[in-house]
Amino acid sequence: MRSKFTVLALTPLLASSIFPFVLDARSSVRAELGAASPPRTPDAEETCELLVVGGGLAGAAAAYEALLAGKTVCLTEITDWVGGQISSQGTSALDERATQRSLLYYPRGYLALRSEIEDRYNLLNPGACWVSESCFMPYDGHELLFEILEDAADEGDGTLKWFPNTVVKSLEYNAEGNLITGAIAIQHQSAPDTPPLNTFPLSQTIEDAYRYEDSEFLKKSIVRFVPQSPDKDEPLRTSSDWYVIDASETGELIALADVPYRLGIDPRSFLEPSSSSETGDPYCTQGFTYTFAMEAMEEPQDHEMPPFYPQYEPYYSYELDRLADFTLVYTYRRIHSMKPKEDLPSDVRQYPIYPGDISMQNWTWGNDYRPGTSQDNLIYSRDQLLETGQLEANGWLGGLRAETLRRGEENAIGYFYWLVRGTTDSQLGDGVKEPHLNHRYLTGFDSPMGTAHGLSKYPYMREGRRIIGRPGWGHDSGFTVWEVDISQADYRAEYYRSNLPPKEFRQLWAVLAGLNATAIVSGEVSPDEATRRVRSSLFPDTVGIGHYAIDFHPCMALSPPEAPGNYERPGERRGAGRAFPFQIPLRAMIPQKLDNLLVAGKSIATSHIAAAAYRVHSFEWSVGAAAGTTAAFALDNDIAPYALVDNLPYPEPQLEALQRQLAENGNPVRFPDTSIFNNTWDRWN
Repeated sequence: MRSKFTVLALTPLLASSIFPFVLDARSSVRAELGAASPPRTPDAEETCELLVVGGGLAGAAAAYEALLAGKTVCLTEITDWVGGQISSQGTSALDERATQRSLLYYPRGYLALRSEIEDRYNLLNPGACWVSESCFMPYDGHELLFEILEDAADEGDGTLKWFPNTVVKSLEYNAEGNLITGAIAIQHQSAPDTPPLNTFPLSQTIEDAYRYEDSEFLKKSIVRFVPQSPDKDEPLRTSSDWYVIDASETGELIALADVPYRLGIDPRSFLEPSSSSETGDPYCTQGFTYTFAMEAMEEPQDHEMPPFYPQYEPYYSYELDRLADFTLVYTYRRIHSMKPKEDLPSDVRQYPIYPGDISMQNWTWGNDYRPGTSQDNLIYSRDQLLETGQLEANGWLGGLRAETLRRGEENAIGYFYWLVRGTTDSQLGDGVKEPHLNHRYLTGFDSPMGTAHGLSKYPYMREGRRIIGRPGWGHDSGFTVWEVDISQADYRAEYYRSNLPPKEFRQLWAVLAGLNATAIVSGEVSPDEATRRVRSSLFPDTVGIGHYAIDFHPCMALSPPEAPGNYERPGERRGAGRAFPFQIPLRAMIPQKLDNLLVAGKSIATSHIAAAAYRVHSFEWSVGAAAGTTAAFALDNDIAPYALVDNLPYPEPQLEALQRQLAENGNPVRFPDTSIFNNTWDRWN
C-alpha cells in the first residue's frame, strides 16, 4: 500500500411551474437536519480538504485532479468498487462519439484510463464488441482506476482516504446555513459468521446500510468527516476550509441538503420545446438497468425458470425488426472475446460467437426497468421524501424505493431466461424470438460483476435529481442547460409551431438565431426567416466538454412497467436525437444556498432532455475533473466557486485563470475550432 493512499474500513478497533419549490421553507428542514446527531459518538473522525461523495467516474475524476493538486481527499462509495459505470454498474463499454474519439479529445485522466485498459489487455477492445471501441471486464475497471488514483496521489503528493461500503447519513451546517461543516457517514461490513458483502442484491441491503444500528448481516461504524485544519501559519479562510462534492448517482446530497432541484420531466417551454408534458412530471425518469454477464458454452445448458418470470415475460422484446437478432444483441456489449484480434465481418449479425465469450447485457426492452408513476418511481421526489420521513433528523435512507430496486433485479434475471429460453416478443409478436440454450448466467465473487447473485453491485443510473443553479445573468429563475442549448432537432417542424404559443415559438427562434436573436425578439425578422445557428450554446464559464446523442430510455406509461400491453410514455422520445458538441458550465455545478457544495456527475443543472446527453462515461470524467480542479483552485485562492461567475457577462479574471489551469492540465474546456462566430460546425456533425 502506497503511503499516500489509505483504504479505510472502519471497525470498533479504530474507535477512540418549472421551479415548484418554496425556497424559504427549505432552511427550516436543513436546520433540523443540521441538528441531527448519531446515536453514539462516532467511531472515527476524518479530516480532508475535499469530501467526494460517490466513487463513480465523476467522483474518481474529482479525486484524481485534487490529488494531483496535492490535496487530501476523502472518497466515499456505497459499493466496494470505484468507477461506477465501468465497474460497480457493469456498463464497462465506453460510450463515445466517433468525432471526439478520432481526435482523442478527452480529459487527461480519461485518456489515462483508456491507456491502462489497452495496456492491461494489450488491446483497447478485448471484448470485440461493436457498440464501442473499448469493452472490458468490470472488475478490471475497478482495479485499473484504483491504480490511477494511487499514481495521482504519488505524483501530486496528495492523500486519498478511500471509504468503500460507506454512505452519508446527515450533514452539519454553520450558523448561517450556507456552509457544510461536517458529514456523518456509516460504513458497513459483513457481520461475524454471516455471508460476505455482495452476497445479497442491493434491494435487500440498501436501507440497512443507512441505519446506524448493527443488523443481522451488517456491522456498522460511524465516521464524522470534518475540514482539515489549515496550518497555523496560514491565515484563516474567508470562504471555506473544505469543499464537498456530490458525485452520487442520484443526487443524494442535494436531496439531503434540500437545495432546489428538479426531478423527471420539465414542463414544455421554448427552452424545452420537445417535452412530453405541459406541466412536468417528477416520476418519469429514464430507466435504470441491473447489468449481468453471460458466457457462451459449447453445449446446451440447463436453465431453471425463475418463479417470477411469468410476471416480467410480457415486457421483453428485441424492440425493432432490425434489432431482432440474438448475435447482434450478444456481441453488442461483449466484454470478453476468445479471439479479440480476429478480423470481423462488416455485418454485426455475422460476428462469430465462441465458447468462452462473455457478454454484458444492457437492453432497453430487456433488463432496463422503467417505472414512471408515483406508485413505483425509483428516485423519491421531495414530497415523497417528506412523506416517508427521510428529511427528518436521522431519517435519511438513501432516497430510493427499495421495492422498485427489487423488481428491477427480478426483471434483469428474467431477461436472461428470456434470452436463452424465451419464445415471445412483446413488440414484434410471434415467430421472432428463438431459444439460445448454449449460454450460462455468471455468478460468484470472481465473476465479472463480483457478486454472488451475478447482477451489478449497483444499477446503471441514467438520470437523477438535477440542481437548479443560482439566478443570474440570463437565468432569472436559476441556471439550467436546456434542450435548445445542445439539440440539433428540426424546430421548424409543425409540432413546435402547433404546440408552442406564438410568443414562445418566437422566443424559441430567438434562442436559435444566435447573433440575430435581437432581430427576432424585436419582430424585425420572423421565425420563418431566421437563420438557425448550427452549434450548441457557448458558455463563458465553460469548465469541461462532452459530446453524445440525446439518448432516451423512456419511462413506461402504466404501473408496473412489466404490465401486459404497457407502452412508453408518449412523446418522450421526441427530444431524442443528435446533439452538437457541448460545454459544461461552472454555473451548472453550483447549487443554491450552499457555498461549499459542488455537484458533479448526472446531477448538474440540466433539463430532463439535455440530461439524456450529459450522462456518458467521458462526460462524467470531464465534469468530475472540473469539480476537483475548481475545489482545489477555490482552496488555493480563498474564493468560493460562485464568486468566479457572479459578475458574468463581464470579465471574471479568476474564472479565466481557472479555465487556463484546466486547459494547461489537459482538461479541455472547449472543442477546437468552435466559437460564436463559427456557425458551421460541420466536422462535428
